[in-house]
Amino acid sequence: MSIFREYDIRGVYGTDLSEDVACDIGRAFGTLIRRNGGKTVSMGHDVRLSTPSLRQALLTGILSTGVDVVDIGSCPTPVLYFSLYNLSVDGGVMITASHNPAEYNGFKLCVEKRTIFGEEIQSIQLAIVRKDFDQGTGALTVLEGFLLSYLNYSIVHFKPFLFQHKQRPIRVVMDCGNGAAGLIAPDIFKKLGADLIPIYCDPDGRFPNHHPDPTVAENLTDLIAEVIKHKADLGIAFDGDGDRLGAVDEHGEIIWGDKLTLLFATRILEKNPGAVIVSEVKASQVLYDEVARLGGTCIMWKAGHSLIKSKMKETGALLAGEMSGHIFFADRYFGYDDATYAACRLMEIVGCGTEPLSSYFIGVPQTFSTPELRADCADDKKFDVVEKCRVLLQQEFQTIDVDGVRFLFQGGWGLVRASNTQPALVLRFEADTISLLTKMEQKVRQMIAGFCGSKI
Repeated sequence: MSIFREYDIRGVYGTDLSEDVACDIGRAFGTLIRRNGGKTVSMGHDVRLSTPSLRQALLTGILSTGVDVVDIGSCPTPVLYFSLYNLSVDGGVMITASHNPAEYNGFKLCVEKRTIFGEEIQSIQLAIVRKDFDQGTGALTVLEGFLLSYLNYSIVHFKPFLFQHKQRPIRVVMDCGNGAAGLIAPDIFKKLGADLIPIYCDPDGRFPNHHPDPTVAENLTDLIAEVIKHKADLGIAFDGDGDRLGAVDEHGEIIWGDKLTLLFATRILEKNPGAVIVSEVKASQVLYDEVARLGGTCIMWKAGHSLIKSKMKETGALLAGEMSGHIFFADRYFGYDDATYAACRLMEIVGCGTEPLSSYFIGVPQTFSTPELRADCADDKKFDVVEKCRVLLQQEFQTIDVDGVRFLFQGGWGLVRASNTQPALVLRFEADTISLLTKMEQKVRQMIAGFCGSKI
C-alpha cells in the first residue's frame, strides 16, 4: 500500500484511504502503543473535509485495542506535538495530509514523544496485513480548550522578549492558506501586540484561495503583494497543518528555509557558542559554511521531519531547519517543528532589533539557486530513477548520498532525491552564476527525462 511512506501515512481519500483503512490503522497503532507499555494517546485533527469521518474510524480502531484517547480537537500538527509534553499520554496521532491537496488525508503517529518513521511505519502496515491486533475497551476523553493552553504558553514565552526592546508595533501580514494554523496563529500574534493583517486565515478544508504549500513561490504571490501594499515588516505563511513556515521580508523577497535556518542559527550561536545545527541535503552550502564560520557545527542529514527530529536528539542539536519550512527549535523549546513558534521567533528578531529583516542577510555570500523543484515521477519508479542518476553522476562528480544524490561541481551543486510524500522527484541547484545554474539544471532534467521516458 503506497500510503505507508517514510515518515507518515498519506493518500487520496476515497481511493487510497478509506474509513476501513483508517480503522485498521487505529487498531495497529493502538496495538503498537500497548506493546510499548503505553495506555493513553492524544488525538488532533486538521480542517480537511474528510477528517471527521476518518477521525471516527481511527478512534474506533484505537479504542478497540484498549487504549484510551484524549481528543484535543481541531488544531495544527504542532499543537498535537505540544500535547505530548503537556498531557499525561504515551503517544499521539494527528489526522492530516500536511501540505498535500484537499483530496488527500493521512496520519502522523507518535510513540511517547517521538514521531515514528521508517520501519515503525512499515510495522503498522504489516500488523494490518497480519490482522495482529490487541483487543480491549478504551475510553474517550474530549478535552475542550487545549488550544488555549498552547496560546497561553506562547504568550508567556514570548512576551518578555518582544516587549523588552519593543520600539513600535510590528506589522505582520499572515497567510494561513485556509489551513489549521488559522485556528490559533492569528490570535497569538495579536495578543503579542503585532499589527496583524490576516489573509486566508479562515479554516477551509477545500483550500479555495491557493494550495497550502509555502515552498512554492506562486503560493506566496498574495502575501508578497500585501506586504508591499501595507509596508509591513514581514510576511509569514503556513502550510495546511501549520508545521511549515514561509516568510518574506519587508521588500516582499522570499526567505527560503535554509536562509531562515541561518538567521536563527546566527542568533542561537551568539548565546550558545559551538552549538550543533542540523539541516538537510537541499540546503544551501552557504548555510553550512556560515555556521562553521560562526563556530558552530552544521550536520547535513536526510530530509523529513521525523528523520530530522531523530538526528537532533542523537546529536544534541539546538536547531534544525529544512528547505520545506520545517524549523525545529530545541533552544527554548521542545525540539519539534512548529511554524507558529518559529514565526514568533522571527517576529522576536525583528521586534528586538532596530534594522529591517532584510538587513540580517547583508554580508552573507550571494549565490544563485532554485527553490525546491518537483518533477512528476510515479511512486514505484522514483527511487529507481534516483539510483540511476546516482550511478551516472558519480562518474563525473563528487557525490553525497545521505539522501538521494547531491553532486558537487566547480562553482555549485545539484540534488536529485525522491519525495517521501508525493509521486515526484525533488530537485535543487545552487551555483555562482545563473548560466552555470541553468546548465546544470538542464543537464539533470534531460537525464531524468531519459529514465522516465517523458519530458520533465
